[in-house]
Amino acid sequence: MIEALSLPFMQRALAAGVLVGFLASYFGVFVVQRRLSFLGNGLAHAAFGGVALGLLLDASPLWVALPFTAAVAVAINWVRDRTELSGDTAIGVFFAVSMALGVVFLSLRREYSADAHTYLFGSILAVSAMDLWITGGIALLTLLMWPMWKRWAYVAFDGELAQTDRLPVERDDYLLSILIAMTVVVCVKMVGIVLIAAFLVIPAATARLLARTFAQMTVYSTLIGVVSATLGLLLSYDLDLPSGAVIVLAQAVCFFAAFAAHRLRR
Repeated sequence: MIEALSLPFMQRALAAGVLVGFLASYFGVFVVQRRLSFLGNGLAHAAFGGVALGLLLDASPLWVALPFTAAVAVAINWVRDRTELSGDTAIGVFFAVSMALGVVFLSLRREYSADAHTYLFGSILAVSAMDLWITGGIALLTLLMWPMWKRWAYVAFDGELAQTDRLPVERDDYLLSILIAMTVVVCVKMVGIVLIAAFLVIPAATARLLARTFAQMTVYSTLIGVVSATLGLLLSYDLDLPSGAVIVLAQAVCFFAAFAAHRLRR
């Protein structure tokens, strides 16, 4: 296992796993607290539409998927805020539309593309240096946005009170949704559309069982996300199993251990 770390592709995969584990689990606390677990699936399928459009245009799928998915995230918020539809309903509408567009875009591209398969099921071992730079850029942007954590946390617990205090709740929601969308896109390249929701939900849900405050929940979630990504990647290499699936199983082990501890504590 130690020898694997000397391989360049494993070094890139490990760096990507740490970055994705941090991003997904950090934003996951807001997703879990606001009961928007379906959002991960919805944006992942929106990313598939963007990837398919990129393949159709013979452009970089990642560069096309980023603005495409961010636009879908903005549209979901816009529909939710200006109609009586719930957030899950708005997500479900754009989930279906984006997936349908992705299927149409792929059908218009006559030749087979391995990239489409990669984005469906993920391939963290095939991460390129450019993918790593993009993911690192989003992680840096997230760190620079750290002062926003208090406002997002406030809204996560009581959005109506935050509006009463004249906080820019709607603008903050748009910003948070765009950042989650960007995180989903880079995660999809590494773990696939099928598993991305787990990266957003399981570490945050585990942290919620362990933490007494929202600040603790954020710290625990990011730690669980980073550690499980690292251990899962190394185990998958050693056992010759799909990396994304093993990482999710490592997160699941953490969740059930936290659940057992929570029950014993109560």
